[in-house]
This record gives sequence, structure tokens and C-alpha cells, in this order.
Amino acid sequence: MRDHFDVIVVGGAAAGLSAALILGRSRRSVLVVDAGEPRNAPAAGIHNYLGREGASPAELGRVGREEVADYGVEVTAGRIVATSATDGDGTDAVGFSVTFDSGAVVTARRLVVASGAVDVLPEVPGLAEQWGRGVVHCPFCHGWEIRDRRIGVLVTTPNGAHHALVFRALSDDVTAFVADETLVDDTALAGLRARGITVVRQPVAAVESEGDRLTGVALGSGEFVALDALAAASTVEARVDFLSGVGLEATDFVVGDHRFGSALTVDGVGQTAVRGVYAAGNVTAPMATVIASAAAGTAVGAAVHGDLVQAELAEAVAAAAASGSGSPRVQSTR
Repeated sequence: MRDHFDVIVVGGAAAGLSAALILGRSRRSVLVVDAGEPRNAPAAGIHNYLGREGASPAELGRVGREEVADYGVEVTAGRIVATSATDGDGTDAVGFSVTFDSGAVVTARRLVVASGAVDVLPEVPGLAEQWGRGVVHCPFCHGWEIRDRRIGVLVTTPNGAHHALVFRALSDDVTAFVADETLVDDTALAGLRARGITVVRQPVAAVESEGDRLTGVALGSGEFVALDALAAASTVEARVDFLSGVGLEATDFVVGDHRFGSALTVDGVGQTAVRGVYAAGNVTAPMATVIASAAAGTAVGAAVHGDLVQAELAEAVAAAAASGSGSPRVQSTR
């Protein structure tokens, strides 16, 4: 591995590899640093990704790494633990240094953050063990696979009632578990019941399983409710601790008065508040699906290439002025 690149991409999932692909095809030197912890690793397959429907997350990553390698992109396993700004090259004042957990240091002209996010799960015994299988969060990612089954919905956010209604479109047998009555008002409760959703106003004490199969939930009263799947919302926290050295941190992702997690703020082309640092994927958009993250990565890759093109133009103009060559002569074709 060399010690300097045009671009370092932190994260080797859909967003990061998509950014690397367009940059590699633009003949940029690119290093992708992959910690090997994709958010969707527990899932059996990705969905709503046209052309890749049902592919496993591991397979998508393997194919993506092969594709970027065809264009000279280097992919390395590792974790970035620190970043800092450098003086840049020539007239381009922007540059960055990243430190690996191994202690290795690599520099680059631009930085793409595609480090993703972590799902912080409700603290219910047995729930984490079923995450991505018997316990799901997204009706679009997992709903088809549990259609016409006995589905429970753990209501832990103000969006919980709507969550239950969306799953009701997939099954006639839906139960909403509402432990906190402040999260569902009388109008929402009436709507749930009108749609035939059973409302249980007790806390879920544990998620029960037999082997790899979820069998239901135990309530605080001791009662057992048989289920085939349980929907539960996570708190989605952006992976950005390594960016403190360049002055970046995640901000709260809030809808109404409820905090759903954190995200890195970017502008319309994916640039953060720090010049030369771009970001894409779940680190900026906690609710983005895999295909949306890939699209964002492509857009950011294009923006970074354009940024470098302008930096190279400025350097060429400055060099020409310094050499005294002035403006280039334009030959007339008439």
C-alpha cells in the first residue's frame, strides 16, 4: 500500500465502493479502508436494489471490491482511528492524514466518509440475538419475507403506530405492543383497532426463541404471545468518532421532539462543513436503503472528482503565470 492517494474512502460497503468506482474510472488514485462491519451484516439479503434483489450483503461487497479493483482502486482491511488536516499539495491547500488502528499513517488530497452507522437496539432480553432475522426494523427491507405471518410491532417511538399500520399491509395478524401510552394517542389507537391490529398495553419483558427461530414474546405479566416476527425500531448512531481531529461530529437526527439517532451533516453535493471532506450513505442518512446509499456514493464520487479537477486547474494556471507564459495562444481555424 502506498502512503499517499488522491482520495481515501472510509468504509467499504455500498456508499464507499460506489464512490470509489466512479473515482477509479476517472483515473484517480483511491484507497478504500474497510473495517468489515456493515450495518446490514445480519440480514440474509438486500432488497429493493434493482438488478441485485436478494443478494447477500457479503456477496454485494465481494462483487463491489472486484469491480473497483479493475480500475486500480486499492481496498484494505482496517479501521481508521484518527484524522487530521495537512498542508495539501502545491496550490491546493486541502489535504488529510488518516491513522489506522495498526499505527500506519496515509495521506490524501480528499476524504470520503462512508463509515455507516450502528443500530442501538431496545434493551429487551433476547432481541439482539434475533436482529436481522426474527426481529426486523424495515417493512421495505424485510416485509415480503414475513408476509401473512404473525407479526408483532414494538412501539417505542412516536412513529410506532404508523410502523404497525405499514406492517398491517403485509399481514392480517398484527399486534402492537404499547408500553408507553404517551407514544400513541387516542386517535392513533382508534386507527390501529379499526385496521384490525391488536393493541397490547404491556411492556415486552423478553423475546423468546427456539434455536434460530423466534417464537414470540413474554410480557411483563408473564403472559406469552406467539409470533413469527417482531418489528422494532433502533436508534441509529453515525460512526464518526475518528473525525474529531478535523473538527467534525454527528448531530442529532430528530423528527418532531423524538431523537432517532445521529448523522453527519452534508450539503447538496455531499460535502461536510470541512472543506475537502465528503460523506455518503447511512452516516449522513440513517434511513437510506442500500440502493440509496450506493446512489449517494456515486454522486459524492463525482463531486470529489470535480473538486480535484478545479484544484488542478488552479495549479496549472498558477504555474503558467509563474513561468511567464501568460495566456495560451488560441489558433484560429479560419
